Amino acid sequence: MNDAHLHMVVNHFPIIGIILGFGVLIAGIVFKNDSVKNTAYSLFIVGAIFAAISMATGEGAEEMVEDMPSVGKQIIHEHEEMAEKLAIVLYLLGVVSIAGLYTNIKKHSQAKLVSFLALTIAAVGIFLGKQTGTTGGEVRHTEIRANLGTATEATQSGDEAVEDED
Repeated sequence: MNDAHLHMVVNHFPIIGIILGFGVLIAGIVFKNDSVKNTAYSLFIVGAIFAAISMATGEGAEEMVEDMPSVGKQIIHEHEEMAEKLAIVLYLLGVVSIAGLYTNIKKHSQAKLVSFLALTIAAVGIFLGKQTGTTGGEVRHTEIRANLGTATEATQSGDEAVEDED
């Protein structure tokens, strides 16, 4: 298994984990259930760990695909920039989640505040996760690129020009 393969295996959990954790945390807040909140915090912590693994394997994956004709360095750069922002948010969310676990276990008066802080950070993370996932998908899935029509037209025009030369 190379870095590109490993990156594709681990990079989905931070995004899926933050979405699941967000929903679970909302349920924990609504039902005032610390066990449910702790489950969300655990999902966020695991998401932060997987974000670190994704970041570590991303560089090797980049080296493998950056020179492929349909990829390009600009597309990878955009994905890398978004991934770095998401990773920072997930690392922060992981730290806040550790604080949330601690405050819930100790029945600290700030536990409710920590849960709302985690919820806010998770909402930002979901937005960045969507952006990161989309830019990551664009690396190999040309059909989801915003400029698909332009690229397709240019390719078809180029093909016609080559045919005219023959």
